Order: sequence, then C-alpha cells, then structure tokens
Amino acid sequence: MFHIGDLQVDSPVLLAPMAGVTDMPLRRLCRRYGAGLTTSEMITSDTRLWQSRKSSSRLVVEPQSHPVSMQIAGSDPEQLAVAAQQCVDLGAQIVDINMGCPAKKVCKKLAGSALLSDEALVKEILTATVSAVDVPVTLKTRTGPSPEQRNILRIAEIAEDAGIRALTVHGRTRACRFNGEAEYRHIAAVAKQCTIPVIANGDIDSAEKAARVLEQTGAAAVMIGRAALGAPWLFREIKGYLAHGSAPGEPSLEEKREVVLTHLADLHAFYGETQGVRIARKHFGWYVEALADGKAARKRFNQLDTAESQLRCVNDYFLWLKMNEEKAA
Repeated sequence: MFHIGDLQVDSPVLLAPMAGVTDMPLRRLCRRYGAGLTTSEMITSDTRLWQSRKSSSRLVVEPQSHPVSMQIAGSDPEQLAVAAQQCVDLGAQIVDINMGCPAKKVCKKLAGSALLSDEALVKEILTATVSAVDVPVTLKTRTGPSPEQRNILRIAEIAEDAGIRALTVHGRTRACRFNGEAEYRHIAAVAKQCTIPVIANGDIDSAEKAARVLEQTGAAAVMIGRAALGAPWLFREIKGYLAHGSAPGEPSLEEKREVVLTHLADLHAFYGETQGVRIARKHFGWYVEALADGKAARKRFNQLDTAESQLRCVNDYFLWLKMNEEKAA
C-alpha cells in the first residue's frame, strides 16, 4: 500500500497503460485480480480529436475502479492542461502524463519519450498541467533519450519540483525501445533521490522478479505491462508473493476458461459485436500462446466473425485441453 497525493493505492502492483490494449474490459479484469491501479490507454491531448471512435472508447471511466487514472500525451503545455481538466471532468482522480512511449507515430509529434530531449519543455508541460487541476498528476517516463544521454535524474528533479505526485520509470531509454534488458540501477538512483513514490517498470514478468526489483530499486511499486497480456492472474500471484512469500499456483484450466469467456463477453458488450469480435482475436491469441495447440486454436478463432461462435470455440478448446489433461494424469 502507498499513496499518490491523498489517494491510497491498496496494492503495489499496477497495470501499465498500453495503447490499443488496456481498455476498460482488460482494466476491469486486472483490478479483479488485484491490480492496485489501472490507467486508461494513452489519450491525445488534442481534445478536438476526442470525438473519434478510438478516442471516445478510451475516455470511458468506471467510478468503481478507485482511484481512476487517465493518461494523456502531447507536446503543447496549454493543450495538455486543458486535456487534464477535461479528464477530471470525466471522473479522473489521477492524471498521468506520457513521456515514455517510444512509438514513432508518437515521437514524430514530439510527444511521448521524444520530450526527454527538451528538459525546458518538460518543465513547462509539467508545471502547466499540475497547475490546471486539483487532482494528483503523475508522470510515466524512461531513463533518457539514449544510452549516451540518460537524464532521468534531472527529469525526476524537474518533475518533483513541478508538483508531480508519483513517477513511473521504465528502465530503458527511448532509443532502446523494448530491446535489451531493463536497467533497474537507474530506477534505484531515482528512488533514492525522490521523496515522491517511484514505480518501477520494465520486464517484470513473475512474482519473484517483482520482489527482486522492489528490493533492488527501493521503489514503492512495480508496474506490469506486456507480461499481463493473456495472464491477468499475474497480479494475484505478485500480490500474494509480496504479502506472504509464496504465490498462488497456476490457475486451473477451468479458471482460465472462465476468465477468457468473461473477458471476451465484456469486449463484445463494450465495443458491440462487430468491433468486439475483431478486438477479441488478439486477446485470445495471448491467452492460448503458451497452451497446447495454441497456434492452431488461434488460427481457428481468427476465422470466426460472431460473438456466439467465439465463445463456443473457447468452450470447445478448453474442453479438449481438459480431456488431454485427464488422459495424462
């Protein structure tokens, strides 16, 4: 448990915002499994674009998911300040600023991690956004523009001076993208310097790894990204391990079946059948990636075009897995 401003976060295991992935159905599922905080997918700070189908779905908040956090990205301080105000109007209790995304389409607009090369602009953006709202503003960033220009300690100083209430650091530079291994020693240096909570992010894919990262860095929490895809129960495992020194075992096939069915049905309901069916395909692929005959199951699933046929396919596939498990016992 830790605090972001006056808000209490009950678990030190958080879900990373991932554009095109961490929508409301997935955030709801991860909270159910113990994520202490989930944040909306990255939203452009240009509110003129919020009426698009993609942006409007990202603006939906669920008041029951306390505290509610929404992430914005952009490079214009005034625009970011206005976007933050509108997020609060929509129900956000925390506004997160993205300065960590390495995607080319984000960086070419001088947003995301591209901002790390301009410390003066970083200061202007953070100061304007913090001044615009009465809720805590947080920052997600990387260790610098490149391995030769790691300026995270200076960015952290600017952030804390501007009034940022928590700082998430992905242990790679912009240039590294997702290559190589996350460098936790830089996160440790930030945690040692800052008085605000520092959250460690990057390559955390197990309960044991989460515990090691917390010990190595002195961070207040860990943030889980790609490892949660197809495995939302990872939050339960990490939370249990941190609290008791042991993690719950691998979920049964029946539990996994119920999770997949619940998730897919939520996607169908949230997006409508046509779009929900398309979005369900990538999530099903993640769920079955490590299971027997997963590649073939994914191929069959991707050919289906109705919600009913997708749910029937899930049931048939897990029934087949169960029969094979019983034969092998």
